[in-house]
Amino acid sequence: MLCWSKNAGGCRALVAGLVMLAAIPGGVAEWPLRGEQAETGYTEAGDSLTGCRGENEQSGNSSAAEAPQGLMEHIQLAEGARGFVLSESQRAFRPWGFNYDHDERGRLLEDYWEKEWDKVEQDFAEMRGLGANCVRIHLQFGKFMESVDKPNPAALRQLERLLRLAERQQLYLDLTGLGCYHKKDVPAWYDALDEAERWQAQCRFWTAVAERAARSPAVFCYDLMNEPVVPGGQRERGGWLAPPFGDKHFVQFITLDQRQRPRPDIARAWVRQLVQAIRRVDRRHLITVGLVDWSLDRPGLTSGFVPQKVVSELDFLAVHLYPHQGKLDQAAETLRGFAVGKPVVVEESFPLWCSAEELEQFVEKSEPLAAGWFFFYWGRTLEELAQDKDLGSALLRAWLERFRKRARLYALTPNS
Repeated sequence: MLCWSKNAGGCRALVAGLVMLAAIPGGVAEWPLRGEQAETGYTEAGDSLTGCRGENEQSGNSSAAEAPQGLMEHIQLAEGARGFVLSESQRAFRPWGFNYDHDERGRLLEDYWEKEWDKVEQDFAEMRGLGANCVRIHLQFGKFMESVDKPNPAALRQLERLLRLAERQQLYLDLTGLGCYHKKDVPAWYDALDEAERWQAQCRFWTAVAERAARSPAVFCYDLMNEPVVPGGQRERGGWLAPPFGDKHFVQFITLDQRQRPRPDIARAWVRQLVQAIRRVDRRHLITVGLVDWSLDRPGLTSGFVPQKVVSELDFLAVHLYPHQGKLDQAAETLRGFAVGKPVVVEESFPLWCSAEELEQFVEKSEPLAAGWFFFYWGRTLEELAQDKDLGSALLRAWLERFRKRARLYALTPNS
């Protein structure tokens, strides 16, 4: 049974007053008042993580045996930065995938990926079977950093294992980092850092992750953080996280004191510093940041991450957008605001305030603007959902069936 609970942001409302979705690291539509190849990069087919791994990962699980065969190509920007292509064949590539943020019990990936690896393999095979070509992974800062400058080697090894799995399944990964979704997992020393120290620790996180991922063709992109916000004015000491929804924190502040600086300038400086940290070890893979849909430079609530101000530092823009019933045109117009000269990916969406049919209509409306889309998968197959009797499972199944049918239009992989 899928774990249905009150969700953050885009998922922070009941669906038709009946469904409470599992906690999703994303969307805050209702805020409460308030490349070039690296020296260490992948160069030949044999240089992928799969090609150089020393362990035998062909477990008894059927996912390994049924994995697609063939070599993956890297993803790069298309000429004119209007979309993405495969690096060798130059075939057009359009991300069509899932956020794999938690399982059916609401657990984050790092909570079970060591002891229940077979489950991760099964879920990846199921997502591939639904037609996905991309999976968004949410990495928690506290699980990957033991101190300001010391990464956790066990977590990095498990990340490499995940990359090998992705290569076997030919699923590209959106690696989203710096998560602090569970407050209990956030180190006290991390919250005690000042702005400059915290940014430096975040740079160290990304250097460690990118060092391990640089060689893998399975990396679609690095997403610097899920829904960062620049506050207006000053926040309390240690108040880096937005208020929790349930037991999870989905939004983070990148500073505690605006100090009369323009908020977009702070956002751009933060993005630039983290991008530079990644580029020291990986000059090939794409970089973005997951933005709330209220990041546009409009009157009222804004995150400070104005697209026009940060786009020059990124390879493409990623926005989290959940259409409302009867307001598909408004959602498309919001998406248009993020089209500022580079590809735009809808990194989070779901039929939360609209039907599965309307979400598919939104996808169709957004085709001229969006370079790709990510939705959600929580470890329940279509067959399992069909056995459930609750409305939530029925709504989820309705969307997954539409996702699978549309996959033939978007989920092009090297061997499809």
